Amino acid sequence: MPAQPTGETPPRDGSLPASAGIGAAARGLSLYVHVPYCRVRCGYCDFNTYTAEDLGPGASRDDYRSNLARELDLSARVLASTGGADRRVTTVFFGGGTPTMLAAEVLAGVMDDIRARFRLAPDVEVTTEANPDTLDPTYIATLAGAGFTRISLGMQSAVPHVLATLDRTHDPEKIPDVAKWIKEAGLELSLDLIYGTPGETIDDWRRSLDVALSNDVDHISAYSLIVEPGTKMGAMVRRGELPMPDEDDLADKYEIADAAMEAAGLHWYEVSNWSTSAATRCDHNMAYWRNADWWGFGPGAHSHIGGVRFWNAKHPRAWSDRLSAGESPAIGREVLEESTQEIERIMLAARIDSELPLDSLGPGSDTAIEGFVKQGLLDGDAVDEGRFEPTLQGRLMADYMVRILTDYVD
Repeated sequence: MPAQPTGETPPRDGSLPASAGIGAAARGLSLYVHVPYCRVRCGYCDFNTYTAEDLGPGASRDDYRSNLARELDLSARVLASTGGADRRVTTVFFGGGTPTMLAAEVLAGVMDDIRARFRLAPDVEVTTEANPDTLDPTYIATLAGAGFTRISLGMQSAVPHVLATLDRTHDPEKIPDVAKWIKEAGLELSLDLIYGTPGETIDDWRRSLDVALSNDVDHISAYSLIVEPGTKMGAMVRRGELPMPDEDDLADKYEIADAAMEAAGLHWYEVSNWSTSAATRCDHNMAYWRNADWWGFGPGAHSHIGGVRFWNAKHPRAWSDRLSAGESPAIGREVLEESTQEIERIMLAARIDSELPLDSLGPGSDTAIEGFVKQGLLDGDAVDEGRFEPTLQGRLMADYMVRILTDYVD
């Protein structure tokens, strides 16, 4: 797992600087709930996850809801002190780990705990990530009854040997059944895919796309595999047992994905995300990309409130011990300078279709924009209308454009 960032030590009661409350009442709020439990630890994953054997009493799945309730209480107090007591929660996202390693009744209970402490918008988006092998019709129906609106299903691939390389344990043949159960329950369906796994051919990738798009899917996230140094896969690549993903292969597979999505009626709205319409985009992720306010609950979760970023103790034991002692689980924080916030705004907005107004960029950036159009990275007509709309090639070169544009930040 990657090391946590360094920063100042936050107060034990979790209180925030007065600056975090400026304009708070008018801002929406998103909640992220980190569930760190997994059946197995996938070889490519460097997320903050633990198997059942890693944890003992006080930090186990059985203790999760009661520990989380303590953090919910703390956050409600802190937000009230910053003038945000009546803020509406617009999105809730359960991520992991594998949230559906918890019983459906526990996830439903956590939603009850959230409603008891926060005002939820009438059209609140409530998502959980899930592995296909943790779901059945009864489980899904319980989530629907508890107010969940969408499930993000970790499909990753439809090809057994690719899943084996990733250490994914689910049966790809089950995907159509699970997708059907989700839609029959009235929930939106999002599928997560990974491309570039060592040994994955172009035909393998086309097969995964065909299977994903053959279901009544509302949203697809497709991410290129990143080999993290501290993972099992990272060690295998370092020892020469697996090849490092090839950049040209990744670009080819991205282009294949985009063409397949468009043909099936899904359109890109963020570099790695496609949806059937604006209504089926992931509003929670949009909140991240817009640098909105969110509070992250659970071990290792990160939060961003009013220009203040803070993060929790990573290990479930350290997280639960702090909460049991009546203290905030946050172990570090950073008050972001205006220039840092501006750089991050550009970095995030440049990845979203027409989200970065050109007139919001620094003086002199028009020369860079003209250059991007000439290089075929931005749509010229959109630029004439003041919009930053990357072409297909521009999406592949988004980081390059961001590096240049952030040079114009004072």
